[in-house]
Amino acid sequence: MCGVVGIVAHSPVNQSLYDALTVLQHRGQDAAGIMTINNGVFKLRKANGLVRDVFEQKHMERLAGNWGIGHVRYPTAGSSTSAEAQPFYTNSPYGIAFVHNGNLTNAEDLKKNLVSEARRHVNTSSDSELLMNQFAHELCESGGDWNLKPEDIFAAVTALHTKARGAYAVVASIIGFGIVAFRDVYGIRPLVLGKRETEQGTEYMVASESVAVDAVGFEFVRDVAPGEAVYITQDGELFSQQCATNSELVPCLFEYVYFARPDSTLDDISVYASRVRMGQKLGEKIKRDWSELDIDVVIPIPETSCDIALEIANTLNLPYRQGFVKNRYIGRTFIMPGQQQRRRSVRRKLNAISQEFKGKNVLLVDDSVVRGTTSEQIIEMAREAGAKKVYFASAAPEIRFPNVYGIDMPSANELIAYGRDVQEICDLIKADGLIFQDLPDLIAAVGEGNPSVERFETSVFDGNYVTNDVSQDYLDHLDELRRDSAKDASSQNQSSSLDIHNFS
Repeated sequence: MCGVVGIVAHSPVNQSLYDALTVLQHRGQDAAGIMTINNGVFKLRKANGLVRDVFEQKHMERLAGNWGIGHVRYPTAGSSTSAEAQPFYTNSPYGIAFVHNGNLTNAEDLKKNLVSEARRHVNTSSDSELLMNQFAHELCESGGDWNLKPEDIFAAVTALHTKARGAYAVVASIIGFGIVAFRDVYGIRPLVLGKRETEQGTEYMVASESVAVDAVGFEFVRDVAPGEAVYITQDGELFSQQCATNSELVPCLFEYVYFARPDSTLDDISVYASRVRMGQKLGEKIKRDWSELDIDVVIPIPETSCDIALEIANTLNLPYRQGFVKNRYIGRTFIMPGQQQRRRSVRRKLNAISQEFKGKNVLLVDDSVVRGTTSEQIIEMAREAGAKKVYFASAAPEIRFPNVYGIDMPSANELIAYGRDVQEICDLIKADGLIFQDLPDLIAAVGEGNPSVERFETSVFDGNYVTNDVSQDYLDHLDELRRDSAKDASSQNQSSSLDIHNFS
């Protein structure tokens, strides 16, 4: 999962891009990058690390220009290396900078075609660079002379949709022309449009989540539709067009469970309200099916599950307590590259308040259970703090299948629910009881926010991949790329930063 942003303004955008990326930091902590355009020259800074660490004062001063794009990344099908930090850049045609959130399911075929037909070189293992080169190739095919027109850009995106499969929310800057943003034909990954009125004229912004638009003083306009392309000229003129004949909105359900910030609205669905309804549904299930449990207190595992746990406590008429204190300076363990790093971070990240556990039967609430290692350690911490019994509730159903659309969920064999029933999972994490949300309830909790969304991307729960092109061979290939041992080894062999100031 990554975060993307693009701004076209009438004044310098470096600070706004920086601020937007800090707000989107939860979507990726592995690397960050900003590229601006000033006097016909690209200005770039990107490196591994958090936004606050990647950009120093000297870098911000170099990032001059009134329009640009930014990215925060964590690795998906590839390694955690600085060479794959975004934005990417290609000088043909025109000069294109490119950021991408998602994952392509036909990356290997796309790469072969790019080499054999388009004669384009791909320098990394990132599917984002593949997508950029495919877009550049389609611009070459659709464009006439140097005077690139909106219809040329839309023709390129239309052609791209017929070649690329999988999930992609893209923001690209074309030097001399403007910014292009588009979304895959299913709208799996989110992308929103905002604007701001100034004395100099209208300014536009695109970003992964509405909270980024709010944070930098833009007004949320709407979501970019699946298959749609939005083109904002460097002078601030907006064009948009639907570029796919087979588009259908099928957003990722896990965005609402875990990734998106609660103060965001994605596809007209409030993330906060969705999580409140998740708590209601799960509380009702516990009241109905687990009434024999003698629960004294409901405690969330901060922070994503706090709103969910509060609603469970209200539904069960039980006390709600904050039993864990979170160290906010430790990254989200789910998106840390490497299992050993995730293990080490849990106890540095959370500390139990023993008074809330001692002598009590506690219900711990988390957003999901992926590998199970974090859940097991937290349950152990609760027992060490004096809990008599520890029950565990997950706002999401069992995660049994890998994600192929941009979430770095591990291979099937690393998923604790793969091939196991609930009792076996419960035994592995050493809980006294384990309750999962039912998938229909989760779909209802999120879908109530926008009844026009007829279905969601739910493959991690049910194995139904919306693009209908995911074979076992592909999953086996992805398994090799995602093995923690391979990722850790690759990371150790790479440098940690890249700083390129000018492209002419």
